[in-house]
Amino acid sequence: MDAEFWVLVGFVIFVMLAAYLGVHSKLGALLDARGARIRAELDEAERLRKEAAAVLASFEGKRAEAEREAAAIVEQARVEAEMIAKEAQERLADFVTRRTAQAEAKIATAETNAMAEVRAAAADAATAAAEIVLRSEAKGSLGDQLLTQGIGDVKRLAH
Repeated sequence: MDAEFWVLVGFVIFVMLAAYLGVHSKLGALLDARGARIRAELDEAERLRKEAAAVLASFEGKRAEAEREAAAIVEQARVEAEMIAKEAQERLADFVTRRTAQAEAKIATAETNAMAEVRAAAADAATAAAEIVLRSEAKGSLGDQLLTQGIGDVKRLAH
């Protein structure tokens, strides 16, 4: 009897003892429990993956909506800026028109005043000239009367 025989006998006794004690059913139950736990973990992982995919899709939708809103805000700001620029240009044109009208009115007033001053100066000069002529040619009370009447006529006609 050699050592290999005793190893075989010990192995057979071990296997029989393990079978008698139900080690194989306990090992099967342990392996089944471990398989069920792994399956539960896989199911949980699948559920979490689906949940993460749903959350990702939700965030992608929100991102797309935010991009659309941002584009709409930018477009609205561009339109408002164009309106403000157009309004400012219209106001500037209106301002220039009003200033031009005011300047033209001032020029017209200045022309009217200048013409009035020229007429007044001409009337004063004509009056002075008429007075000199009448004094030198008409003497006496008739001359004074003609002088007064002529000065009055010239002033009335000049103004």
